[in-house]
Amino acid sequence: MAQLSDVAPAPSKLQDIKVISLVGLAHFMSHIYVIMLPPLFIFARADYDVSFIQLGFVMAVFGFFSAALQTPAGYVVDRLDAGTILILGLVLSATGCAVIGLVPSYWALMLGYALLGLANTIYHPADYAILSHGVSAPRMASAYSIHTFLGMAGQAVTPAFMLLMASVWGWRSGFLTIAVVTYAASIILLLQKDVLSWRVAGQPRKGEPAAKQQAAGWKILLSGPILKSFVFFCFLTMTGSAMQNFSVVGFGALQHTEIGTANWALTSYLVFSALGVLLGGVIASRLKNPMLIATLTLFGSGLTILAMALIETGPVLLITLMTLAGVLSGIIMPSRDMIVREITPPGSFGLVFGFVSTGFAVAAMIAPLLYGWLMDLGQPRTIFLCAAGFTLISVVMANSTKAKPATR
Repeated sequence: MAQLSDVAPAPSKLQDIKVISLVGLAHFMSHIYVIMLPPLFIFARADYDVSFIQLGFVMAVFGFFSAALQTPAGYVVDRLDAGTILILGLVLSATGCAVIGLVPSYWALMLGYALLGLANTIYHPADYAILSHGVSAPRMASAYSIHTFLGMAGQAVTPAFMLLMASVWGWRSGFLTIAVVTYAASIILLLQKDVLSWRVAGQPRKGEPAAKQQAAGWKILLSGPILKSFVFFCFLTMTGSAMQNFSVVGFGALQHTEIGTANWALTSYLVFSALGVLLGGVIASRLKNPMLIATLTLFGSGLTILAMALIETGPVLLITLMTLAGVLSGIIMPSRDMIVREITPPGSFGLVFGFVSTGFAVAAMIAPLLYGWLMDLGQPRTIFLCAAGFTLISVVMANSTKAKPATR
């Protein structure tokens, strides 16, 4: 496996700040794409005369491309110029948004999300490979925490932004605006490309054949802890998809919650998820026990979602419970990443994070179809019951990822 000391000196503090900032910008944008459409389901359904399950299928297309290609993307990231690949991902995402904004067609919406899904394969493996090899060890936990926080912040601001744009210039105008911003972000990264591309992550160690390294790298993915991490990520995303993509329409059908109130609840969930990530980074640094943190927060999150499914809530209680669920979902994120990093050999961060992040993509493909089907059946309560159940299952999966995989 590649060792950092074989290929690069220790990064300086200024280098750390630059790397974290640039990767964080890309991660901020990547999370915007995930939640652009769900706040606009009502508008898109009326405009295109489609069902919720058809809109869920659009999201599933996004998940399909991510699921199919994210692990190969991680392999490529470990061996080629991760900075260039990350920039290409932004350009592809911007193009997908432009297609959706410019072409008023359901099939253009599907094509746009196919491009977004293809681009999504790049972000996690490239981000984690660049951070893991480009940031010094004393600032690694902070790098992961800030990286995740910026991603959650992107999600937090998106629903209100998309609704504002829809109210002023039509619901597709938000996609066009985000396309322009994304192209600008890709230019910023291009101008600072040397900061992101100062090291090729997957160079073989001296005296070790590349073919041997390649075989060992793929063998890692078949180890028990890595496979369980994949499932862990999948169930976490099944829960997150319910809360992020279907809470607005779900609470509207379940409790007749007004769309404005439901969107405020969703915004609160996303904002406090982002703040929870920063809190989770502090907790993880002090406790140094990511498994314990994951277990406690997952139990708390599951019980909170269960309460929302079973209790009749008014606006204040709904927003309060969504806020609590958001904080708990955020706290787990740094510990989640540290759990995976602890079982990943040096030189394989792109491959491993690409593979386990495919759990996100698989869930993103399945969850919208499941929850859209439940909405069409008139079963919104079941959506939240499923979300609570998936959270509790995640507890089991997190606690089963303990042993280190073999590195040869």
